[in-house]
Amino acid sequence: MVSKSTPAESQPKEAPCACGSKAKSHDCCGRFLSGEAIPQTAEQLMRSRYCAFVHCNEAYLLSTWHPEKRPSRVSFDDKQRWLGLSIRSSDSGGPDDSKGVVEFVARYKVDGKGYRLHEVSQFEKVENRWYYLHGEHL
Repeated sequence: MVSKSTPAESQPKEAPCACGSKAKSHDCCGRFLSGEAIPQTAEQLMRSRYCAFVHCNEAYLLSTWHPEKRPSRVSFDDKQRWLGLSIRSSDSGGPDDSKGVVEFVARYKVDGKGYRLHEVSQFEKVENRWYYLHGEHL
């Protein structure tokens, strides 16, 4: 569930990426959300999926969900506002790996009240593409 906001494709290319990398949006996750490039690591996929939630990009979220675990749709909450992403750790998930794990904390607000989503996410590479498998909430 996330807030509606402007799609990544219409965000200024010079704007900082929502994933918190300090890189420009177009040079970071924007290129993945636009289909210009594909994530080469599990962490890049994790960051780009966070941005897809920020920008309510259901198509990207569904396309990066593992085919065996993919839901039929993603729901967004108009009241939810994403505030930031912090990557706690990454294990494997590099360009030459087939599996990876990323622990993260995503902060958000609903009706002015702050929340944290702390998750350990599992990723798998299938035919040279990373996919989100599932996550364990901590």
